[in-house]
Order: sequence, then structure tokens, then C-alpha cells
Amino acid sequence: MTAGTKGAFNRSRHYFEDFAVGDAVLSSGRTVDIGDITSFAGLTGDHYPLHVDEEYGRATRFGGRIAHGPLTFALAVGRIALSGFLGDAIVALLECQNLRALAPVRPGDTIRVRAEVAAAEPGSKPAYGTLRLDYTVTNQRDQEVMRFRTVLLARRRPQDAPGGPGAPGSHRASTEGAR
Repeated sequence: MTAGTKGAFNRSRHYFEDFAVGDAVLSSGRTVDIGDITSFAGLTGDHYPLHVDEEYGRATRFGGRIAHGPLTFALAVGRIALSGFLGDAIVALLECQNLRALAPVRPGDTIRVRAEVAAAEPGSKPAYGTLRLDYTVTNQRDQEVMRFRTVLLARRRPQDAPGGPGAPGSHRASTEGAR
């Protein structure tokens, strides 16, 4: 996929090998509303007044309520998951790196997320590889509001899987049989 591509669940991405550095996707938009912020506060117990009290928020440098940073992060990860870009290759989120909240997300803001494969590294175990994805979250004014990198564990293609190195008809299978 290339930057700007939106799509349904990508059933062709089953394995680490199905990703290349530079593959990218741009999510559809998602408007953040008061209900999202209130629900997140209730779910997490984070009832900090900046997020749940409009009068308090108006007295701050933000001039009103803003979304929790972790809510913006969660929505960003969810937008990419919903895009289908990752297929079913991902086994686990290993790490979030360099998260920067650059501008507030306010009720009524519509965010979009761009994710790009920054690195693809075979793992120390033959069954898994590591993908590093750079996320950029922007609002409806194309202002960058958050950026971060995720480190994801992805399944490697099994030796005997279609297209795998040991599958019948593959170059590796045919050369190994000749030895």
C-alpha cells in the first residue's frame, strides 16, 4: 500500500514478509466528541478537570476541555487497525517509542492517522519478525497533534506456507531438493 491508501481488511498481509519499509496508509477521519472524552475518563478513572470540566478548561492555557493524550494514542492505533493495513500478521505490541503530544485534540476535532513501516527486522526466533511503524496524527487543519513509533511482533511465513521458502515450487525448496 502507498501513502493515502484506504482499504478494507488486507487479507494478503498474513506475515512479516508481506511488509516493506516505506509501506504506508492514511486512515479515514474520526471526530472526537465530548462523549469519547467522558467515556475514556470513566473507563480509566482519569477525571482530571482539564478533560471533564469545561469551566476549568476555559481557565487554562487551552481555553477549554481537551482529550486525554492516551485517548488520542488509542484512537490512532485503532484507526490503523480499522484500515486493515496490518492484516492479521501482528501478534503483539511490544513497545511504544518517542510519543510526543504536539497539540491538543479538542472536542469536535477530526483526526486522521498516517502510519508508515520504518523498519522490518527478522527476529532472533525464526517464527517472528519485528516491524517498527511511525504514526503521525493530524487534525482537520492538517496540524500535527501527535507522533509516535510502535514496535510490533509479526508472524514470519512458515517454511511450508504458500510462498514460503520451503513451499513446493519455491526456489529454496527446489534447490534444497537437488542437494
